[in-house]
Amino acid sequence: MDYEEHNKTYNGFIKFTKYTTILVILILIFLLLFIY
Repeated sequence: MDYEEHNKTYNGFIKFTKYTTILVILILIFLLLFIY
């Protein structure tokens, strides 16, 4: 695996992690609103 390919994979992973984090936060907020 060369550097360019590694960089692309890394950026994709960062993006995926970011969206997953946002999704989890939204779900938590929704659950809190739903419970109260």
